[in-house]
Amino acid sequence: MTNRSRREFLGALGMAPVVAGGLSMIAAGATGASLTGSAGDLQAQARESARLRYFPNLSLRTQDDKEVRFYDDLIKGKIVTLNFFYAKCEDVCPIVTSNLVKVQELLGDKVGRQVFMYSFSLKPTEDTPKAMKEYAEMHGVKPGWTFLTGKPEDLELLRRKLGFTRREHKHPEARPDNPGPQHKHPAG
Repeated sequence: MTNRSRREFLGALGMAPVVAGGLSMIAAGATGASLTGSAGDLQAQARESARLRYFPNLSLRTQDDKEVRFYDDLIKGKIVTLNFFYAKCEDVCPIVTSNLVKVQELLGDKVGRQVFMYSFSLKPTEDTPKAMKEYAEMHGVKPGWTFLTGKPEDLELLRRKLGFTRREHKHPEARPDNPGPQHKHPAG
């Protein structure tokens, strides 16, 4: 690991709650193999019930325009960080992305092998694979961090299932149902 100043380390450490909030280990298949009989069956059923409740197996597209399934391909049996963004955001998204880049740097080569980072679009009609790839490059994102888009209704379902909701949007442009900026022009 490269030398970091105390300030950089503490700044990245300050991101721990965000990362911990998005960090999940889906142990599907990992623990069931060691159990036998009905206890193992019950655990497998409970795991599948939780998967169906929280982790839909939606089809998504990466920044490289590759089709992937949310559960099967992205999170099953993996340690992951999850966040939502949109590429043309000029408010909080670049700040969060910058902090996650610091987390990626601290994790080093573990990203993409032991820990997987995923960013999901809040504006999938605008965030094409090409736009997401440009966004990732602009922020210095390294391999192991995947940006994803898909059908608007699928990403809205995923956002809600994962608990990425808030009662009021401080920034109306970030609402998934927002058609875009609305400007009022003065008369005359």
